[in-house]
Amino acid sequence: MHHESCKRSITPREGVTRRDFLQTSTLGAIGLGMSKFAPLETIGAVNKQSCDKACIMIFNVGAPSQLDTFDMKPDAPREIRGPFKPIRTNNPDIQISEILPLHAKLANKFSLVRSCYHSAPAIHDSGHQLMQTGRLSAAGVNTPHAGCVAEFFFGGRNQLPAHVILPEPMRQTGGNLSHGQDAGFLGRAYDPFVLNSNASRKTSEMEASDLTKEPMKIRERYGMNRFGQSCLLARRLVERGVRFVTLNTFTTVFNEATWDIHGFKPFTTITAMKEIVAPMYDQGYSALIEDLFQRGMLDTTLVAALAEFGRTPAINAAGGRDHWTQCWTTYFAGGGIKGGRVVGKSDSIGAYPMERPVAPGEIVATIYHSLGLNFDTQLSGPDSRSFPLVDSGAQPIWELF
Repeated sequence: MHHESCKRSITPREGVTRRDFLQTSTLGAIGLGMSKFAPLETIGAVNKQSCDKACIMIFNVGAPSQLDTFDMKPDAPREIRGPFKPIRTNNPDIQISEILPLHAKLANKFSLVRSCYHSAPAIHDSGHQLMQTGRLSAAGVNTPHAGCVAEFFFGGRNQLPAHVILPEPMRQTGGNLSHGQDAGFLGRAYDPFVLNSNASRKTSEMEASDLTKEPMKIRERYGMNRFGQSCLLARRLVERGVRFVTLNTFTTVFNEATWDIHGFKPFTTITAMKEIVAPMYDQGYSALIEDLFQRGMLDTTLVAALAEFGRTPAINAAGGRDHWTQCWTTYFAGGGIKGGRVVGKSDSIGAYPMERPVAPGEIVATIYHSLGLNFDTQLSGPDSRSFPLVDSGAQPIWELF
């Protein structure tokens, strides 16, 4: 893939205008304003070898159950282990749930982190903030999304924005707090571009975002649904120069089948997760990883599959699982990550980390490291306060590299 060279790679971005992007995509985008702040430390902030690096952050809104996906506990009591069985993968050291059979064929491409945790309240919005920015909003100061930070330092290329969000930003998830999907104190100039049309429909005749340019066989390979077509659009955008794509699997947790399996309306049942959510997700994710690999893009594109928390080990009275912040699984592929690894270990019922607990700041630091950003860099925020990209002590998950 060919991109423009990195010019002044250690300075904030300049000059991807609304008009520039609309000439490439008629999906629509939010407007740009003037940024209020400049970086405190730009020298050394960006590794010059990172020009072609990109990230696709898949945010699994609603929070998948670790016990029903990537951290099975077949020897636990039934009320803990749930209804699904583990299956073998193409990596003899990894087993995952039977509801993700296509993932099982790719276990040598991704690596699991089975010991994520945080201590914030078990509400979606708090987890969204933590996992996408590395910290909670405090005293009216909102930390920028990792993709907005990438845009600030790298800027756009090929007349495309640096950061695009698909298919649209998160909406109501119950907490009435910021979801952490904007530029925060960096200013609205660094907010992500929003593609305001459902990615499963014909979008425009503009090449970068026109999915009708793809052979129908490829579109069907990803799945003819919102998530699958958003995965395909993410690949197209990265292929043409977008540095960071945030892809929300869902935009709310209410009145549609999502990962939020409380077991009763307006939420989702475990059965609906098995029959609707998991097949859609399994197909879209596996097609994305295979396609990136076949096109020679996976080595330079980090695919980070994140969630705001996990689910309770014990199945509730409605046959579902509730929110649980003490332990869950995230996973990564590409972008310098070594596939087929497992970092961390949970206890016998998937409730708490037993080995190598991983906090949200370490997840975000891992993304920055993969992109070539120095995670020790400071940003200048409101009232001339300095903010590190990640909180003190947070390091990338080195075992993944």
